[in-house]
Amino acid sequence: METKTAAIEMRNITKRFGPVLANDKVWLNIYRGEILALLGENGSGKTTLMNMLSGIYFPDEGEIKIDGKEVVIRSPKDAFDNGIGMIHQHFKLVDVLTAAENIVLGLPGKLDLKAASAKIREICDKYGFSVDPAQKIYDMSVSQKQTVEIVKVLYRGADILILDEPTAVLTPQETDKLFAVLRNMRNDGKAIVIITHKMHEVEALSDRVAILRHGQFIGDMLTANTNAQEMTNMMVGHAVSLNIERPDPVDPKPRIEVKGLTVRSVDGIVKLDDVSFTANSGEILGIAGISGCGQKELLEAIAGLQTVESGSISYIEDDGSREELIGKDPLSIAELGVSLSFVPEDRLGMGLVGNMNLADNMMLRSFRRGKSIFTDRRSPRALAESVVQELSVSTPSVDTPVRRLSGGNVQKVLVGREIASAPTVLLTAYAVRGLDIHSSYTIYDLINRQKKAGVAVIFVGEDLDVLLELCDRILVLCGGKVSGIVSGRGAEKREVGMMMTKLGGQSHE
Repeated sequence: METKTAAIEMRNITKRFGPVLANDKVWLNIYRGEILALLGENGSGKTTLMNMLSGIYFPDEGEIKIDGKEVVIRSPKDAFDNGIGMIHQHFKLVDVLTAAENIVLGLPGKLDLKAASAKIREICDKYGFSVDPAQKIYDMSVSQKQTVEIVKVLYRGADILILDEPTAVLTPQETDKLFAVLRNMRNDGKAIVIITHKMHEVEALSDRVAILRHGQFIGDMLTANTNAQEMTNMMVGHAVSLNIERPDPVDPKPRIEVKGLTVRSVDGIVKLDDVSFTANSGEILGIAGISGCGQKELLEAIAGLQTVESGSISYIEDDGSREELIGKDPLSIAELGVSLSFVPEDRLGMGLVGNMNLADNMMLRSFRRGKSIFTDRRSPRALAESVVQELSVSTPSVDTPVRRLSGGNVQKVLVGREIASAPTVLLTAYAVRGLDIHSSYTIYDLINRQKKAGVAVIFVGEDLDVLLELCDRILVLCGGKVSGIVSGRGAEKREVGMMMTKLGGQSHE
């Protein structure tokens, strides 16, 4: 390792956002012909550090050298000129344009789509990509869009690539394809950095790991010489247990029964097609599926937020009596005595109000309970303080607007508030999306506590490994239809991945 020449040397890199020190005198080397995994808890400064390398932020202090020569990167154009390209979590593509048009968008010189398409095919053949230059972005799957983003930076001459959470919404099969391509690029001498929270992927893909904690560089090591436990301990700063508990279901009884549920989007597109299942109390029912397969619509329909075309959703009491939930809004459902909590996918759009502080966001759940014309502010404030303490929310105070918190801390506030309302049914959509491994395990523990208390938990997740470890049963959606329901104990990851892409998995040819 010592004999290699670093493609990039970052020295004493410091970045502040007001009083917050995001990166503190970070030293990091990135080598060609190597895949580096950059690890750290939420808010540890990983993305900020890479954003400075890709020209989105400018460091307050420190220097960046490329091939031993000091450079100044003030914009993404400067980064591209130095051979650096970043593929962000949220793709920067124009839906109505083709792959080729997106790839050449913004480049100087005369537009020659024929020559561009030929060069795109050449890049694809070299590394093993599969891209049709003439295909429109709106017709592509998430994995195809990501491929276009990677080809876009390669087309611009990047030989140092940074990928932020590259597998967040990919199936196991798509992840395997991506990894094969990244290995081909590494073997061709590219320098690759991945920012991820998935430890098994770090172990499978990376050659070296670098760890940040509270904005500081803690250390780096060869992946072959470490393991998930050691890496997590370094990220957190103390020993952490990495076992997801899965207690047996607690006296399971039918709680939510869905029959023949069909839902259309506002554009008339069928999002759920004749979906039927039962969620039991004291059990975690996982929902697996490729992004956009109807998971969001399913939870919103149960919560009373989505118009239903046909079918029924029944809430079943302990004595066997039923309440039909279709046609009722969330307030009417609550007035029936159905205690239902919903952790939506869109944290700051549907779940919390960004400009309100933590205490006021807690009050959104309880303001109707007041006995006078004045709202009770003490209880929500106490709840906010309790959530901050129990879930280790990193915030200056409960008076801080939630928009100032990192994504992981926003998620903790939202999950903490919903669980505190003591529901009988808990609906969660991507409860750990964007959370580091330590925070994720805190959330899994909270969800398991709800299960032990007899709550029916419906858990929509994107990490199949977690669904298979946490859930008692897994409902697999494919194109809005039920592809199958499997037991969480003993189910195979590949089998579930096949069911996500083809109705019934391998059984349907």
